[in-house]
Amino acid sequence: MTKRRSRGDGGLHWDEARQRWIASVTVGYTPAGKRIVRKASGKTKTEANNALRKKIREYEDGRSTPAIGFTVADAVNDWLSYGLTDVDQETVDNYSSLAKNHVIPAIGARKLRDPRRQNELNATDIDRWLADKAKTLSTRTLRLLHSIAKRAINRAMARDQVMRNVVVLCKVPTGTAGRPSKSLNYEQAKALLAAAESSSLHAYVVLSLLTGARTEELRALTWAHVDLVGRPDADPPIPPAIHVWHSVRAHGDTKTKKSRRSLALPVRCVRVLTAHHAAQENPGPDDIVFASKTGTQLNRHAVLRAFRAIVAGTEMNPEDWTVRELRHSFVSLLSDNGMSIEEIADLCGHSGTSITESVYRHQLRPVLLNGATAMDRIFGSGDTSGA
Repeated sequence: MTKRRSRGDGGLHWDEARQRWIASVTVGYTPAGKRIVRKASGKTKTEANNALRKKIREYEDGRSTPAIGFTVADAVNDWLSYGLTDVDQETVDNYSSLAKNHVIPAIGARKLRDPRRQNELNATDIDRWLADKAKTLSTRTLRLLHSIAKRAINRAMARDQVMRNVVVLCKVPTGTAGRPSKSLNYEQAKALLAAAESSSLHAYVVLSLLTGARTEELRALTWAHVDLVGRPDADPPIPPAIHVWHSVRAHGDTKTKKSRRSLALPVRCVRVLTAHHAAQENPGPDDIVFASKTGTQLNRHAVLRAFRAIVAGTEMNPEDWTVRELRHSFVSLLSDNGMSIEEIADLCGHSGTSITESVYRHQLRPVLLNGATAMDRIFGSGDTSGA
């Protein structure tokens, strides 16, 4: 009579259909109480028993056996579904697009564990994949692809689907030159402001160009953070301002802590925003300043379409310009008019010198006057005749 196997030793039986010995062991239970069973097979009892012993050792070491059929595509899709809970939806969409177009088609079929090593992902696969992508993609995009693969496999490692992450062994190559950033000169800026007057994005363009606020900051701006009056009777007087305290990023945070700032408004911005407020029929303090037709935040694609329609009304090529270049133009125009780098860094909400970093870290951010004063000097008060 065959001796009964001890509890925890697993099972061993002959599979007539497969003509192989099948070894199995229960390695744990799901939260619902269902057994988690891992199986191995062999042509002989010895092969099956050896495979079973390996599974038991891994189980006793506190590790479940990696699934042999688990692929890079499985890891990436799992990471996209459950590993990005702390980022905003636009970032998720961007990662998903990159994964769908560049990661999964190239290396998605590779297995994270293959005992025969015939289709198992290795460092050479990653090197070849990135080298091929470097022919057409920028270095920044290559870094994102490398990060997606690395983070997805790290998650798989944490869940015992793979024993090591070969992506961390590979460096990111240099890709193609990215699209160079540009800035509007004074004449181009005047032409753009004039073309924007008939657009629903008029106030957005004026505020972006004359304050240097980031597009993700303006899209999240509410009327509660817009002061169109200020306190002229205070000593010293407090001018109209916008308080850049939020963005469309995850959790509503600004890009950095230093980006949380208040900016005095040039006269032209006050006039345009006052008209914009009236056009919205006296919105509430929690309403979005630059809202869609349904009152929700504009997404970046909608802003880009409207912006390029404005550019089309000038002599510039719409395909050559993006919304973020309004911020670059703000910096360029101030620099051309003699403003120091330190002052520009304050206005933009990023550090330029150690002194600037110290001020942002230890002091409250005051309403900054220099940007408004300079823009009033550059563009005037905003009369249509002077545009």
